[in-house]
Amino acid sequence: MNNFKKIGLTALAGSLVTLGATAGEMSVSGSVNTTLKFGDGGGNTGRSIGADRDVTFSGGGELDNGTTFSMSTTTNDDLGLSASTTSITTPSFGSFTFGAGTGGHSGKYDEEVPQAYEQISDANGSEMANSIGNFLDQNFVGYTSPTLDLMGASVTAHVEYSPMASDETGANGDGSQATYDATVGAAKSLGLTIGYEGLKLGFYGAERERTVPKVAGATGNYQHDEFNGVWYAKYSMGPVSIGYSESYIDAGVTSSISATSSTTAKSVRSGGGIYTGDQMSIAFNVNDNMSISYTTSDETYDTQDDAKTAVTTDDDVTESIDAIQIAYSMGGMSIKAYNMEITNPKQDDDAADQSVTEIALGFAF
Repeated sequence: MNNFKKIGLTALAGSLVTLGATAGEMSVSGSVNTTLKFGDGGGNTGRSIGADRDVTFSGGGELDNGTTFSMSTTTNDDLGLSASTTSITTPSFGSFTFGAGTGGHSGKYDEEVPQAYEQISDANGSEMANSIGNFLDQNFVGYTSPTLDLMGASVTAHVEYSPMASDETGANGDGSQATYDATVGAAKSLGLTIGYEGLKLGFYGAERERTVPKVAGATGNYQHDEFNGVWYAKYSMGPVSIGYSESYIDAGVTSSISATSSTTAKSVRSGGGIYTGDQMSIAFNVNDNMSISYTTSDETYDTQDDAKTAVTTDDDVTESIDAIQIAYSMGGMSIKAYNMEITNPKQDDDAADQSVTEIALGFAF
């Protein structure tokens, strides 16, 4: 063997030793919530008992150079994939995350106002707030920068990219890749969080490519790239926390509308229009185990008619939500409840106002 080959093999062996990994560890955790929900108006009339079950498999380890790696997979009630991520964290260059399902960076920014039980979009309303940037969740690579200290403030950046920003995933046996969608392409996002003492600020924007071009002279369904944005501010002082957030969705789809558009339930990205919303909340920690919160939310749908022919349009429609929440924890057990009052649900002028109450008994293991 010549000297060059000896040197090359020696260097390779040395690098493998340097990057050697200690044995990783696996763990299993989970939660179950048994709920009683009742209310009136819309589809919430009557009473029902439900159960929400999640199981998470986690693992991780560390390389000799201090780099750590981890994975996490969460299954839902029918043992289908809910979220799966793999992360690599370096000592000084930040972390990289690869994932499918939920778990993308958008979850660090949407609805970041203090709430005692859960985000109101998870409870029963506010579809828009929970849709900010979620088209990146199905398959993504994300980067989180190291936290920098700038004049006493901590600053962290989040960058994310998806080569196929479909709204749907494939079967679990396919590795849960995003289902091919000929109408969309790649997506990217950028987020920034700033913390200073009790104040925390967040700014986030995401863009998705729309691959169906605008057809000259046609009416309706003109498409342009989708943009989602949100910013929030939270401040905590002792047991009291307050928060405010504004969000925006332009789905990249505009279409002709009818004169009855204001009396039709809306669904984010299913048709034309722009959504704007804001949330404000205040939370109070009564003690180490008990907290209460109040949240108010307004989400407005703007038709943004782009038809070439004259179409009668109605005024913009605003869905309003007021929510009171309370939570009490006793170690691995918790009791939580909320009441929500919803006006113009799903931006439908004709829809009956809704009142929804839920009581949940939860266990974590």
